[in-house]
Amino acid sequence: MTDISKIRNFSIVAHIDHGKSTLADRLIQSTNTVAERDMKAQMLDSMDIERERGITIKANTVRIDYTAQDGETYVLNLIDTPGHVDFAYEVSRSMRAVEGSLLVVDSTQGVEAQTLANVYHAIEADHELVPVFNKIDLPASDISRVAEQVEDVIGIDASGAIAVSAKTGQGIEETLEAIVTQLPAPKGDPDAPLKAMLVDSWYDSYLGVIVLVRIIDGKLKKGEKVKFLSNGTIHHVDRIGVFRPEMTMIEELGPGEIGFLTASIKQVRDTRVGDTITHQRSEVTALPGFKPAQPVVFCGLFPVDSAQFEDLRESIDKLALNDASFSFEMESSAALGFGFRCGFLGLLHLEVIRDRIEREFDIELITTAPSVIYHIHMKDGTKLDLHNPADMPDVTLVDHVAEPRIKATILVPDEYLGEVLKLCQDRRGIQEDLTYAGTRAMAVYDLPLNEVVFDFYDRLKSVTKGYASFDYQLTGYRQDNLVKMSVLVNEEPVDALSMMVHRDRAEARGRAMVEKLKDLIPRHMFKIPIQAAIGGKVIARETLSAMRKDVTAKCYGGDASRKRKLLDKQKAGKKKMRQFGKVDIPQEAFISALKMDS
Repeated sequence: MTDISKIRNFSIVAHIDHGKSTLADRLIQSTNTVAERDMKAQMLDSMDIERERGITIKANTVRIDYTAQDGETYVLNLIDTPGHVDFAYEVSRSMRAVEGSLLVVDSTQGVEAQTLANVYHAIEADHELVPVFNKIDLPASDISRVAEQVEDVIGIDASGAIAVSAKTGQGIEETLEAIVTQLPAPKGDPDAPLKAMLVDSWYDSYLGVIVLVRIIDGKLKKGEKVKFLSNGTIHHVDRIGVFRPEMTMIEELGPGEIGFLTASIKQVRDTRVGDTITHQRSEVTALPGFKPAQPVVFCGLFPVDSAQFEDLRESIDKLALNDASFSFEMESSAALGFGFRCGFLGLLHLEVIRDRIEREFDIELITTAPSVIYHIHMKDGTKLDLHNPADMPDVTLVDHVAEPRIKATILVPDEYLGEVLKLCQDRRGIQEDLTYAGTRAMAVYDLPLNEVVFDFYDRLKSVTKGYASFDYQLTGYRQDNLVKMSVLVNEEPVDALSMMVHRDRAEARGRAMVEKLKDLIPRHMFKIPIQAAIGGKVIARETLSAMRKDVTAKCYGGDASRKRKLLDKQKAGKKKMRQFGKVDIPQEAFISALKMDS
């Protein structure tokens, strides 16, 4: 067991792409935690998709032994957190397990939206903050400007900030010293009853569920029986260890330490993040838990080849073992067959899960339009949650519809501010605040979530040439004039393309949708009407003309009425064909129609 005064627990927080994982790599490398030959970039990011995109999806932990300048050896527990807004819950739960944070700011970019959001998480968790300015080896680096921004926008003293280049290793020694001298040691009583916080859990096919814990009080030893307070289950501890970054077994964990335990647990769902773990016979009060991750965006996942449905079920089951924030249920669609309705934390989470299914399990997928949860208030006083627009109840029974709203914080350089304000206005945003920090504006908007889940982030990046940063949090529900827009192809509704839209926007949205589908659906032997409708009222229509077969080729010479007669016969045949004909909508048409740019 480590002496509690020699432990420092900290996380690294920053905006996406400001160099958290690279800094973690240098800290691991400079303390010889990993042998030089085993060192690789993004050491703590284990998924292929994290390496390819250069993002962190899952918060990872590592234990570092560091001999400080005062000659003492300290144990540093580092948690590397994600920077993207979708994974904010990963950040907030990591914060509760540690006492301090390194706030990493890119010295060429300055403070961005996610920097702010993550700092607020840290301040909420009562953290000591050490500002670190990264990327000082780049010619565009401007430390004095960034220090000013940190003081103006965040309001913390940046005079003692450490200048670092995580790429070259400059300033790493100073960072390690600052962790030891500026961050507090954890508090805890080794003789009290065991109280441990469950920080994270994931599934391993050999060991069962691996549970990451932070010991608050007491000691945890191998072979003991422990109880999970949220569900009252009792487990026998098989192994206890720490990550260096590979698993290293130890005999016991004491107060302030972060490590893992395995206890032959079968389901990740049994190990709730934020739960309290104690000895079987001890009575302790539960720690204040974190809020469970709430799915925000819903969409349907269907296999392109319906014969792969069972494979898809299996792959989704396996993914859900390692990602408790991903929820799913079965659904069937007339156009797409059997599939699953899945809930995600945001669009990046959706993309990551979809990529993993396609790559790891080799299943081609169709993704339906992402939608959010609407509250449907009925005339009889009941309230329904609507996940899928296709399930909208009869309009005559509905009193009103409420949609989720978000508070969006956008940081943008001055010259692009007009474009950003126009974009937010177009998406039914209500401006709440506009302030300046140096040459950058910070706009705070109240926006409807369903306008953001489509392509808001892409549009924002393109109108600001990639310089804007965006962060949001859910604020609640508000009533608005929303209607369900259905798309009919050959007078048959295509439920995968139905969506909830604002009545004022419905016509423009419907017209854009049918024009796009007209180009995407291949021509058939008969005329195909493509319509967008609200209830029984058609608001937009395009007609896809029929392919014409030349039936008059054999009528050379003779009377013109012979040709007329043949064409009339063909016309009658096509009319009959239209009644019974089936229109095939190709997979690309679904995807392109949903990527619609309003």
